[in-house]
Amino acid sequence: MSKEDKNQGFRPIVGIDLGTTNSAVAHIHQGKPEIIPAKDGSEIVPSVVLIDPNQNVIVGEDARAALIGMPDRTKATVKREMGETASIPISGKNYLPEEVSAMILQSLKEQVDERLGEGEKEAVITVPAYFTDEQRKATKKAGELAGFIVERIINEPTAAALAYGLQNLEENRHILVYDLGGGTFDVSVVEMMDGILEVKASTGNSKLGGEDFDWLLVEWLAEAMLSEHGVDPRQDVRGKALLKEEAEKIKKQLSAEEQVDIAIPVVVMKNEKPLGLYKTITRDSFVTLISPLLDETMAKVEDVLTDAELAADGIDNVLLVGGSTRIPKVHALIEDYFQQSPQSNIDPDLTVAYGAAVQGGLKSGALSDSGMIVTDVAPFSMGIAVIEDVMDELLSYKAIIPRNTTIPVTRSESFCTVVDHQTEVHIQIFQGEHELARDNHFLNEFVLKGLPASPAGAEAVEVTFRYNLNGILEVTAASVSTGESMTVTLQDAMDRSSEEALQQSKEKVEAAYQGEDELPEFDQPDLFDLLDEDAELEELLKEAKQWKNRCKEAEKTLSGEDKVQVQHCLDDLNEAIAVVDEVLLEEAIDEVTDLFMDLEL
Repeated sequence: MSKEDKNQGFRPIVGIDLGTTNSAVAHIHQGKPEIIPAKDGSEIVPSVVLIDPNQNVIVGEDARAALIGMPDRTKATVKREMGETASIPISGKNYLPEEVSAMILQSLKEQVDERLGEGEKEAVITVPAYFTDEQRKATKKAGELAGFIVERIINEPTAAALAYGLQNLEENRHILVYDLGGGTFDVSVVEMMDGILEVKASTGNSKLGGEDFDWLLVEWLAEAMLSEHGVDPRQDVRGKALLKEEAEKIKKQLSAEEQVDIAIPVVVMKNEKPLGLYKTITRDSFVTLISPLLDETMAKVEDVLTDAELAADGIDNVLLVGGSTRIPKVHALIEDYFQQSPQSNIDPDLTVAYGAAVQGGLKSGALSDSGMIVTDVAPFSMGIAVIEDVMDELLSYKAIIPRNTTIPVTRSESFCTVVDHQTEVHIQIFQGEHELARDNHFLNEFVLKGLPASPAGAEAVEVTFRYNLNGILEVTAASVSTGESMTVTLQDAMDRSSEEALQQSKEKVEAAYQGEDELPEFDQPDLFDLLDEDAELEELLKEAKQWKNRCKEAEKTLSGEDKVQVQHCLDDLNEAIAVVDEVLLEEAIDEVTDLFMDLEL
């Protein structure tokens, strides 16, 4: 038995990059991170799930190949839906995003078991730095559903810095990690000091990546078809999937070539005749398409430097991570901004998995001799809604843990009652940077009861936020005079309130993976809300969120007074959703329903 096995207490720890486009798993072997390959020898696995006509779950390249032929039986880019409660239909069954991700992770676990043997496995799973609390919880849950013990979630750019840092332990410098993957973008500033890696600041966009570049190419190809043949292939499921696959190929080719000749004999059928597409696209044309998105990444670079209190010349190395950084324009933008060539000496597709394995090695003791220490930061501010003026209906937002605070961290603030004889306080927890509570991301809420009935301002409540290394939050409110307290661990909102629902999810994933013809039908509970036990209120919340999405779509097509009215409805919906008030929800839903009927939307 190796020293590493002894240090790990007979339970191996692996690092997993659960990516939008591709995933990978690694472990520490002989003091270095090493990828655990799939059965076919490939180091990365496409993050695509197929449930075939025999109800077999297939993950990886074969599933990706079925996206065109069996679009209703496949699911790709599920990472972008993590943290959402809407079901995903696959092969006639409905799954939550974390259940689909669990199928991908279960495939990776099979690779791990094949290499390391049967038995318990612990996993360090990476997430984008800008993932919300719900998205982190969903990722942790997916790992648990797949059979891993998940005690650590780390940010992807932090993982990348760990992979780099292990090779450069003696350096003292500032590194900027530019992580542009298939579906997400992160940028972090990391300071290295004699083996200590301290994340100074992070920012990003969890909905920006290579997938968006692909879809811009799909739009370009579709418009060419529409112009030439008068047919929009985006209206055809298989035609759209075909263009998406072609777009990904074109994007990769344009990283090596100045132009690409496109020849697709059959995209769609019209009057029983095949319609094809023959075009040429240049690298410059592609760059023009994606420039607004690349510009957004560079704006985030400026933001993170400001947060880290550094100028461009204060960065000693720029580390490129993620497959989309292979685009030459990315290199050019980085070189122009920092006046230095970026580093990509570690495979950008594998860097994050390597770093996750390093974190696992540090946790297990397998890398205890390295002397490495790593700290991270909270990417969002976190706080509560407060009443500045009892006559003001809009709740302000008070950040208790400011963004880019080093974690783990515990912070407390005291607040006073605002009306006479107030015996309870309603604690609403948010994540974000806006002054008004409703403009931030709502996390959860609870009520602390039992305060003495005293004059306004006489009773104090201390609110404590504890944010751990997994980026998961615990909130406690305590009466200063009585000591009465209540705590909500938002990690537990993953569904510890219902072990039955957790078990149902496990059975669904296991049944799918075992190829059972008849999967058990389960209700789809909201896994991310501890306190909403009332089914009617839950339905109102769901309906309000659906109307919220419709309002956002309508805003894009309306103008003038119509747009103003829709925005007003959207504000009311946001407020009702934030406070989870039944009356406000009903009023907001009635208002928006009437407006959409009047506007015939």
